[in-house]
Amino acid sequence: MGGVPSVPSDRTRTLQVIGAGYSRTGTVSMALALEKLLDGPVMHGGTQLFGREDAYVKLWCGIFANRHNRPLLMKLLREATAGFVAVTDAPATAFLAELVELYPDAKVVLVTRDPDRWFSSMQSLIKGGIGESMLLLKVLLWPCPGWRWAPVWLRELGKSSALTSVGQGSKASWADVVSGLLTMELEQGWEPLAKFLDRPVPEGPFPHANDGEAMEKFAKNVFRTAMLVWMGILVGAGVAVWASVSVMGKRRVMF
Repeated sequence: MGGVPSVPSDRTRTLQVIGAGYSRTGTVSMALALEKLLDGPVMHGGTQLFGREDAYVKLWCGIFANRHNRPLLMKLLREATAGFVAVTDAPATAFLAELVELYPDAKVVLVTRDPDRWFSSMQSLIKGGIGESMLLLKVLLWPCPGWRWAPVWLRELGKSSALTSVGQGSKASWADVVSGLLTMELEQGWEPLAKFLDRPVPEGPFPHANDGEAMEKFAKNVFRTAMLVWMGILVGAGVAVWASVSVMGKRRVMF
């Protein structure tokens, strides 16, 4: 999580970079870096799915629902990625092979991270609340546009074979299917990424965003906002019931 969701203004632009790194591999930092280098909107999965309008999030749920209907899947994927110059993080990482097929000229950037530290980070994310109670999440987010779809795509991501079998990926697994591949660590900064994309090295430090802290902060905001929405619904329902009972009481007195 981090930043604000980018919304393409020119849907004729196509993907130039496909981020193959999974959650907790610096995907927010990479998204911010690619936005600057490519001067265009980047689809960072978490930011988009928790920050975009209801219809866009529902579109991604439709993509998961049609994963076995290849013609429709490819059509929906193209629609969801139209106008973006790059994608990072889930749910795009669940469809890496399909995105490479849709955008054969796009380059793939794979950010590596120590496997043990990555696994530990993912475990803390899961234990911190994602998937703890999907039923509770469904009820809590039901009245919130956009967020209401979170239980659907979170469940589908959990079932995605890409997340369990590919892990962080490897250079060998991509070498034969992409036109260009960069494997790097965020600590290397701008130079390898800028050189790979044939762009000048930007001034200033490489973006750094803490995915874990951002996710925790955002989760608290989602919970707080959803509770306020429910309070509004319950108070409104209570007022409506009170008004109805009051009117009925007055009618009985009159007759």
